[in-house]
Amino acid sequence: MTTPTQSAELLAATTLLRFATAGSVDDGKSTLVGRLLHDSKSVLTDQLEAVEHASRNRGQEAPDLALLTDGLRAEREQGITIDVAYRYFATARRRFILADTPGHVQYTRNMVTGASTAELAVVLVDARNGVVEQTRRHAAVAALLRVPHVVLAVNKMDLVDYAEPVFAAIAEEFTAYAASLGVPEITAIPISALAGDNVVEPSANMDWYGGPTVLEHLETVPVSHDLTACHARFPVQYVIRPQTAEHPDYRGYAGQIAAGVFRVGDPVTVLPSGRTTTVEGIDLLGESVNVAWAPQSVTLRLTDDLDVSRGDLIAPTADAPATTQDVEATVCHVADEPLTVGRRVLLKHTTRTVKAIVKDIPSRLALDDLSQHPAPGRLVANDIGRVVVRTAEPLALDAYADSRRTGSFLLIDPADGTTLSAGMAGASFAAEAEQPAADDDAEWDF
Repeated sequence: MTTPTQSAELLAATTLLRFATAGSVDDGKSTLVGRLLHDSKSVLTDQLEAVEHASRNRGQEAPDLALLTDGLRAEREQGITIDVAYRYFATARRRFILADTPGHVQYTRNMVTGASTAELAVVLVDARNGVVEQTRRHAAVAALLRVPHVVLAVNKMDLVDYAEPVFAAIAEEFTAYAASLGVPEITAIPISALAGDNVVEPSANMDWYGGPTVLEHLETVPVSHDLTACHARFPVQYVIRPQTAEHPDYRGYAGQIAAGVFRVGDPVTVLPSGRTTTVEGIDLLGESVNVAWAPQSVTLRLTDDLDVSRGDLIAPTADAPATTQDVEATVCHVADEPLTVGRRVLLKHTTRTVKAIVKDIPSRLALDDLSQHPAPGRLVANDIGRVVVRTAEPLALDAYADSRRTGSFLLIDPADGTTLSAGMAGASFAAEAEQPAADDDAEWDF
């Protein structure tokens, strides 16, 4: 029989933290990740041997731990990170999914991809260079994506003689900037990824620092984004109608609960039709249950025989989102082809995909100084800007600030299926004033 202490430790070990690393070029992101994996004993023997062999071929005496994450040949040859590298590892206290994102300006869109589902972002700064433009850019992206926890890792402290004033000045500048964006929690840690100082083990060279190591903070930071506490949302993925002799009248709606909790007997509304009914039953892994919660995949059975299909959204009647065909949002443009006013696109929201047109691009955000450039006319790769999109059919969108899952969407090229932009409905910086409403007098073809 387990004791209460053992039960608490078991529960902690089952929690999952998604986090992303970001920073400017050569700040040491991949080295930090490699050091984290190596010192936490999360590297297999054959992986370490391969890294040691590759390092010797490059004339290096010690293994280059950055090679543990820089998996593309171009990355290894250039010594830079190009694509997002995902790594899965675990300690006795927690499981982790890590996204190591590139530092180059032209790969800012990759950071958006890696941080979109992260609960924590580690932003690295070279102690010799301090806060640079790309540091501010990554802090702004983390704030825009509503990442609840940000760690400032001041790296290469060994190259500035582990000087406390250097760390303090960088931490003060970054904290003030991130706080102005509305980042709720900022933790600054002085490290040397190459030497291992304050990554997994406390540093003997910085006795003036009394805070946690990087791993200690990752293991203990609260995972505050509880999907069960959000507005209940169930995007329908598939309609199940076996029509067999055993189940002649069975009709269920399968999908993954995006947020919240559903119970048998709950009054619900099917959107966008607005029809109301109640939850008659919930099937989970072939068994009937009385309650289910995010992110479980279940089948809901409804009391009334309604016209429900893939792309519909089931939500509690008392808490159903409003439907709209005019979507105002912040988007990060990820395609090489520009996004222009008048462009016809597909908008994918949860399991629903509808035709749409870009009605307006009111502004483009300059992430270096957070200024708004009005009426840019188009967005190019890595741009972040405000857009107004008119859809052919109503959508049940939440504000991104309320739900990162049901407040986000993709704009897709209808010709070849290429993802054009990642959108956040109504999103702006938490400290930023509300944008004025868009003009609704334009005429549409829909």
